[in-house]
Amino acid sequence: MNFIRGIRGAISVSKNTKGEIISSAKTLLVKMTGLNKIKVGDIASVIFSATRDLDAEFPAIAARKLGWKNVPLLCTYEVDVPGALPRCIRVLMHVNSKKSQSAIKHVYLNDAKKLRPDLG
Repeated sequence: MNFIRGIRGAISVSKNTKGEIISSAKTLLVKMTGLNKIKVGDIASVIFSATRDLDAEFPAIAARKLGWKNVPLLCTYEVDVPGALPRCIRVLMHVNSKKSQSAIKHVYLNDAKKLRPDLG
């Protein structure tokens, strides 16, 4: 039986440029799907959030460039908390999976590892 599971991920971006945002988001998405053995057809939807200092491109463009044509995608801003990690893209991917929640591997890359050291 399949369940809807959430996979979390985040990555810090070195510069606020289209190329860096797309490249970083692609890296994160590939790692999230690879570690969890997720096929594109199993992805129900993806929510991207970005800190307000990343406005050169929509992170969701990375998913389209990976060929995710039919996956519903949404971009939004992350809450602007003073002292929070700058230049960060966060992802919540909803997938159809037979895995238990405890078997899901969440992915935090670059400086974003600081967000969830318990998962590193």
